[in-house]
Amino acid sequence: MAVPTQRAGEPGRTVPTDGASEPERLLRAVARGDEAAFGQLYEIVAPRVFGLVRRVLRDPAQAEEVAQEVLVEIWRTAGRFDPARGSATAWMFTIAHRRAVDRVRTEQARVDRAARLAVASGQTPYDDVVETATTRLEQQQVRRCLDGLTELQRQAITIAYYGGHTYPEVARLLETSLPTVKTRMRDGLIRLRDCLGVEVTR
Repeated sequence: MAVPTQRAGEPGRTVPTDGASEPERLLRAVARGDEAAFGQLYEIVAPRVFGLVRRVLRDPAQAEEVAQEVLVEIWRTAGRFDPARGSATAWMFTIAHRRAVDRVRTEQARVDRAARLAVASGQTPYDDVVETATTRLEQQQVRRCLDGLTELQRQAITIAYYGGHTYPEVARLLETSLPTVKTRMRDGLIRLRDCLGVEVTR
């Protein structure tokens, strides 16, 4: 669902002044379905919502996505705002913080599931293979073995290990699906392990 915004030059409805803050007056109008008021509210709070979410999430792209989700939720649920329980700004920022924390928990849950699946299937984590290899073998040999991988395998393993990124982050950076990244990394690690002669204890 698209978030309504005020078009340039479009006159907005007059929001009555009654001593309430500007965000609260606009939020009340939004609750009545006033799209122009939402456009004004968007201009006021969007940068601050993004800033709050960005402090919780490290990934700017995810922060932007969550910020948009927050603004959509504000548009849809404005009628639930109760000024007796706090300010409009606090209400909106509570939604933003909750959404950001939920995203962090979701991403962590995905990483944890991937780790459990790797252990259950007997796969060797990429950092075990590469860390063992780099401590036992010359860097030149490691580079030679990495050069023997496909481009995607080499990029994924390098980004994951040296960049410290998770599987989902690697997938986003390489603009590749998560299942594909996992498969390529698994196959690449097997080839890397065989090339380096690394003994892995399961």
